[in-house]
Amino acid sequence: MESVPLVTTLTVSLRFVLGVVAGVVATVAMDLVMARLPEGETPPFIASGVLTDSAPQNAPGRLASVVHYIAGWLTGPLFVWVLFTSEGLLGGPSILAAVLAAVVLYTLMVVFFVIVVLPRSRLPSARIANVRRDWAISAAAYLLVLVPLVALGFRLV
Repeated sequence: MESVPLVTTLTVSLRFVLGVVAGVVATVAMDLVMARLPEGETPPFIASGVLTDSAPQNAPGRLASVVHYIAGWLTGPLFVWVLFTSEGLLGGPSILAAVLAAVVLYTLMVVFFVIVVLPRSRLPSARIANVRRDWAISAAAYLLVLVPLVALGFRLV
């Protein structure tokens, strides 16, 4: 009977840790993009407002930061899971699997915010289209950093 090396046994766990680390870096990059967009910094306050049943301008700033960073950090391992799934469906690691995983995660990020979170906010309707657009741009920036970091990390682990 052949013995499986310890590295192989730890590979999946290490890849999820890699997802968290990549999520941290991608969240920092996302912050840089959000700061340059007119409504870019609004989504964390919308989430905070939804959680506290208050308008975004009255939402707790600390909660907005905590929700934003925890969501960003945990989206990294979510991407790892989606990538594993797409690799399983497509027969193994490939660029197509990574692109598919990125498209699926981007769709989840945007749809969840736009369909679940945003409608529950007390944001004036005149700002909703701009917030949607800026969130879509911010989510794309996040993935433009996350996906290559995870892909590179997968090659090392």
